[in-house]
Amino acid sequence: MSALFQSSNLPAWLVLVPVIGGVVTFLLPVRLRGGVGLLFAALTTLPALFAGWLLTGGTSMRHALGGWEAPLGIALELDGLGAVFILMTAVVGLIVSIYARVYFSTVVPDPARASMFWPLWLLLWAGLNGMYLSEDLFNLYVVIEVVGIAAVGLAVLSGKTPALVAGLRYLIAAIVGSMAYLMGVALLFGATGVLDISMAAAALDSGPTARTAFALILLGLMVKTALFPLHFWLPPAHSSAEPPVSAILSALVLKGTFYIILRLWVEIFDVSLSFAAGQIVGALGATAVIWGSLQALRQDRLKLVIAHSSVAQIGYLFLLFPLITVPLGASGEAEWAIFAWTGAIYQVLAHGFAKAAFFLAIGVVVIAFGNDRRESILNLVGRLPMVTFAIGLAGVSLIGLPPSGGFLAKWMLLKAVFASGQWWWVPFILVGSLLTAGYIFMILRLAFAPADKEVPMRKVPRGLQLCALLLAIAAIVIALPAEWITGLLQGMSAFGDPVELMSNGGEAVR
Repeated sequence: MSALFQSSNLPAWLVLVPVIGGVVTFLLPVRLRGGVGLLFAALTTLPALFAGWLLTGGTSMRHALGGWEAPLGIALELDGLGAVFILMTAVVGLIVSIYARVYFSTVVPDPARASMFWPLWLLLWAGLNGMYLSEDLFNLYVVIEVVGIAAVGLAVLSGKTPALVAGLRYLIAAIVGSMAYLMGVALLFGATGVLDISMAAAALDSGPTARTAFALILLGLMVKTALFPLHFWLPPAHSSAEPPVSAILSALVLKGTFYIILRLWVEIFDVSLSFAAGQIVGALGATAVIWGSLQALRQDRLKLVIAHSSVAQIGYLFLLFPLITVPLGASGEAEWAIFAWTGAIYQVLAHGFAKAAFFLAIGVVVIAFGNDRRESILNLVGRLPMVTFAIGLAGVSLIGLPPSGGFLAKWMLLKAVFASGQWWWVPFILVGSLLTAGYIFMILRLAFAPADKEVPMRKVPRGLQLCALLLAIAAIVIALPAEWITGLLQGMSAFGDPVELMSNGGEAVR
């Protein structure tokens, strides 16, 4: 029995605990699901925290499911980068779970709606952890499907017509993305004869098959990550969902497929990538920054503002790719690689905490005033000061103002851009921050503006407000453990040293 709890089994527990929770909450009577679901959320957080502590020294761990090693078996590998994503998922997931427990027990009158949240959410959490751990390309497809189906189920949980329409669009996008990914994996398997990521990377040669597989996999995952111009499904799905669901979809689900793109980019397809490929992906990200921000400025509903903001903030993540795919012979590669990796990962963390805080805060506004239109938050600071403070802190991080995690992310990206000589990304980063300030200050101006006639306000449980505030504070203080997080990135085993990950034609650059 003691062997089950050895640290070598930690990757398996990170997936197994939420799976058990999802099954148990589904089988339990409706009245018990909320409490048991929250218990399993806490239990899922524990191994994630242990993993973060265990990998502090730059180590990694590999677990072969059932004792069968690849290529016959499926391996789970936990390294520093995966640990960062798993930790963010755990912190956001636990706080959102607390919010959901209060929200569905006091606000939503339909117990059936509330009860289905927990099985879907815990299975989705298991799928996300599986994305960060799996070493098998087909197993990645399986967990992508688990996350996609659970996310669509959560998106339509309210049962309202807008949510159902948005959920159908989301489902179609998820299916198209999954099929493109699966076709790419089939091409890779045909070319290499293996599905293990490390083995496929060693066996794959640069050529038409590799490039076609890369294009299909990248296309499928970009649809799921909602990168411009494939983001058509995101704003309606995120804005029409229940508040805790919106937070999960924006803060966590989008990060899973981004992680897979990043991992396959540097570990398998570096042999077939060129400088132009990185520039194209970077251009899509830069366009997303501007387009998403402009669309956010035009919206009358606050949830739509934040949903379009997600399109923009995700765009910053894709600026990493041109910075780690550079021509040979350039100077300063080691320095800017570390800057680029740190900036992108901090953008993941800052966006995850800030966007979850924003959606939970706007959820409180909807509970209090019955809608999320701009005029509903007039004099919000006088009526819901804690929520206003949460919105302000989350906004500071999204804009990139010091001392927030968002500031560190954009500062590191700018340092990487200048060090690499790719100055053309600078206007997109700066203009994107200015446009973000535009819609954030628009919200805050309304929140501090006096109302001619105040709308009656429904009493909101204080726990809901506190959850939003905690996540907003996390978006600020995440900048403090920068040295520890950078240490995790430098100790990545599945990716190697970030300094060595810049490649052109498969040759490592130091």
